[in-house]
Amino acid sequence: MLARRVLAYLPSPPSNGISLGPVRLHVYGLLIAAGVVAAAYLAERRWQARGGEPGAMAKLAVWAVPAGLVGARLYSVVTSWQADTGGRWYRAFEIWQGGLGIWGGVAAGVAVGLFVARRYRLDWRAAIDSAAPGLALAQAIGRWGNYFNQELYGSPSRLPWAVKIDHPVHCSSVTACVAYPPGVTTFQPTFLYESMWDLACVALVILAERHVAVRKGYLFFIYAGLYSFGRFFTEHLRVDEAHHYLGLRLNDWTSMVVFAAATVVLLVRGRATPGMPTTRSRTDVLPQPSQASPAEPTK
Repeated sequence: MLARRVLAYLPSPPSNGISLGPVRLHVYGLLIAAGVVAAAYLAERRWQARGGEPGAMAKLAVWAVPAGLVGARLYSVVTSWQADTGGRWYRAFEIWQGGLGIWGGVAAGVAVGLFVARRYRLDWRAAIDSAAPGLALAQAIGRWGNYFNQELYGSPSRLPWAVKIDHPVHCSSVTACVAYPPGVTTFQPTFLYESMWDLACVALVILAERHVAVRKGYLFFIYAGLYSFGRFFTEHLRVDEAHHYLGLRLNDWTSMVVFAAATVVLLVRGRATPGMPTTRSRTDVLPQPSQASPAEPTK
């Protein structure tokens, strides 16, 4: 009976980092890095399967990943300035403490990635199709950073998979936070729910690509719609700092807008008609600048 009680919840992580002499490595950052590597690897495999030039996804990642981190931090800081920084501007750079907004990260990373793809004269439609499931894979891995930071948990719970939190607080807004009573220590592990849903998104995006005639370049919208659908429910469980509008958290509204927009795009433009290239089509070989104009005739 005692063993059952001990194992009836996910224990708190012993630490959120690893010390190597004077250097402190935060698990949150390590997991983000692991997610980026996994996503880049998957995107590269998918790109080459389409006949793309090896190494192209790495070129895009060099620009898209930093842009995504900047966008994620900007979104979080702008929407939760007091929670992320405590009013001190320099704390905006402390990303190892958490505070990355996925919406800003995806928007900035994809925008910069597409811009660079066009600059390199790559088939940008094949590039975004190759990267789509990797975005969800990176999120599935990175979300475990919230576990090690003991943040972004849900409401109190006695479920066997509830997570134990050392110093839990409940917030009704960005600034109105109060501590839970001493006996309340286990909570809904929303990080786990979202990580599981992200992995499901990876599989669903790939299945949709194989079994549905999706127009080339539109697989990203399937990812966006699926992710935002699940994010609405996990976000609704959370009790951390957030702006509320009409009874819903800001990210709930964002999820609904993204889901609606992705659905409309797919219904109006995403269905491939006969003869139209699909997400399974091979990469187009685009002419390089030196090949764009015909050679001068021999004199």
